[in-house]
Amino acid sequence: MNYEGDIIRPPSEAFSIILQATVGCSHNRCTFCGAYRDRSFRLKEEETVEADLAFAAEYCRRQKTLFLADGNGLAMPQARLVSLLARIRERLPWVRRVSLYANARDILRRSVDELRQLKGLGMSRLYMGLETGHDPTLAAIAKGSDSREMIAAGQRVREAGIFLSVSVLLGIAGRRDSQAHARATAAVLNAMRPNQVAALTLMLLVNTPLADAWRQGNFEMPDRHDLLRELRSLLVDLDLERAQFQANHASNYFELDGRLSRDKIQMIALVDQALAGTVALKPEYRRAL
Repeated sequence: MNYEGDIIRPPSEAFSIILQATVGCSHNRCTFCGAYRDRSFRLKEEETVEADLAFAAEYCRRQKTLFLADGNGLAMPQARLVSLLARIRERLPWVRRVSLYANARDILRRSVDELRQLKGLGMSRLYMGLETGHDPTLAAIAKGSDSREMIAAGQRVREAGIFLSVSVLLGIAGRRDSQAHARATAAVLNAMRPNQVAALTLMLLVNTPLADAWRQGNFEMPDRHDLLRELRSLLVDLDLERAQFQANHASNYFELDGRLSRDKIQMIALVDQALAGTVALKPEYRRAL
């Protein structure tokens, strides 16, 4: 397979075929993200993608899912994405699910019918980075959408019948707005009704504007207990049914995995144990992105 740069995929795509159809991120302005700062966004050359499909057809017959990299696959024009999904279905008929990253604006420039067309061709899961529902923080981190747009995008995905996984970022609002971030994020998630919520923890990367702000004293990173209290507040305010909640990313200080609302009380109790010091937290050297 032909890969350019570091390939980033969700944890749940660990055993998927990774087909890089785009390079970089079409937005690439989020102040906390350093993943694609060394490259400009572009569509991958058709010949290269075709060669990778041929490779997968020969060597990836045991993998039943496929992830379209890079950072925002839904930035592809509809016609090109339709063509690619049709070729995946033709060349890799055993693949049961195609997934990709999507941002709110690229979701909203498609109608529900266009999203349903993509689902009909196998694109049955979208990963959307909300990070926060707190509008001042969304503006500060240059996310490119406000909470109203985030809600509309999430609801459109769900209306199209596509599985929606939404990631949130503990610590992204800094210490001062930590609790406001937790409450606003829960409110946005409650309006979106995603199938899955993934909570990650902010790690300051040296090549990002947010790390520069921290070094200059303009951003105060919450400490471990602040982050746990933020997680607890998020869980308390979430009102979701049959949604998976995971805080098991390598960036997190401890693992949490359950179903809402079935396991909500147990998950809050586990966070309380961590706050009380009876659950071991991951040391810094073991945290990673």
